[in-house]
Amino acid sequence: MADDVPTQAEADEFRAKVRAFLSENTVPDADYAQQQAFQGKLAEAGLGGLVFAKEYGGAGLTKAHDRIMREETARFPTMNNEFIISHGMCLPVMNDFGTEEQKRTFLPDIISGRALWCQMFSEPGAGSDVASLQTKAERDGDEWIVNGQKVWTTLAHKSQYAVLIARTDPEAVKHAGISMFVLPMDAPGVEIRPIHQIDGGNHFNEVFFTDVRLPADHLLGELNNGWNQATAMLMYERVAIGTVGGGKISQPNFKTLKAAATAGDTLDDANVRQDMMRIYSMETAKSLMAMRTRAEMKAGRAPGPGGSLGKLFGSVIQWRMREILMNMAGPASQAWNEGDDDGYELARQTIGSFSSSIAGGTDEIQRNIIGDRVLGLPRDIAVDRGVAFKDTKVGTQRS
Repeated sequence: MADDVPTQAEADEFRAKVRAFLSENTVPDADYAQQQAFQGKLAEAGLGGLVFAKEYGGAGLTKAHDRIMREETARFPTMNNEFIISHGMCLPVMNDFGTEEQKRTFLPDIISGRALWCQMFSEPGAGSDVASLQTKAERDGDEWIVNGQKVWTTLAHKSQYAVLIARTDPEAVKHAGISMFVLPMDAPGVEIRPIHQIDGGNHFNEVFFTDVRLPADHLLGELNNGWNQATAMLMYERVAIGTVGGGKISQPNFKTLKAAATAGDTLDDANVRQDMMRIYSMETAKSLMAMRTRAEMKAGRAPGPGGSLGKLFGSVIQWRMREILMNMAGPASQAWNEGDDDGYELARQTIGSFSSSIAGGTDEIQRNIIGDRVLGLPRDIAVDRGVAFKDTKVGTQRS
């Protein structure tokens, strides 16, 4: 990444270029194919992976350019919903921990959208406590053999690759014996089972591994350093989730409420208006928090535990939003008639709001992180501290 700060004239020229590109290439409600094509056009125009090196498919520009891009992107229809994990988490982790060969092999395809990546952390019995994972990777000559299961893997059914964490040393304490790998999703022994959601979608998946063989060079980062790397990835994830729309102050949930109140002829109700303004104020505060987090990253600071603040606050907004919608629309906030697109969107938002308190780490985990690492409060008691993983009784582990 270049260190030079652009002059005002250079910044203005870049802003005009970005605005012209977005004006020509963004469309409302883009599907996956449209988003993928958009990412390819970004890369071709020298606007993809702005802060990543040119030799890895990036643009080699500054964080000032990235800030301008975010500001302008916030003014146009969203074109990266399906790539938030791929670009917001997998891309920086590969850049931080990948070997030179891995970065030259994988980064260009991630940046251009030619390859979609997913993240494989959670397992049955190892959701909030991810370090209790039991998927194992065992070395066999020049290969690793992976066996186990992941769950709630977003976009696994569309992805070409995954960042996978697996246990490589059961003799070590649970946080110390984990490693990170690059997993091709079409590798023999990988089985993907979509999880069908109540709103008709299938965004999440179960993934099973049966004697999956990975080349030795698919180890990502250091052997048995996977927990530290996973923690870094989770920080990127919480920043990605908590700073969506971080280029400007925005109130998307307020707009949804206003539309629902207008449709239900309750806009003049004082209680409804008070609820709406509460959401408006909370979203404004969240936007300012996101802008602050982005400013800290622009100053060269890696995302830290403060990213949990934005993620948690976003979840709080969603559960307040759910309560208001249910009071405002009644049963229509959760059920819809076939062919009623507006009703479906309202119900989908109400039903989908529950995932915000789980995805990227539960609210309880975020509060623990904030209390421990931000406020400096005493940590919770851990009965498995210093105990080898094979001797613990966690999750679904059996003796």
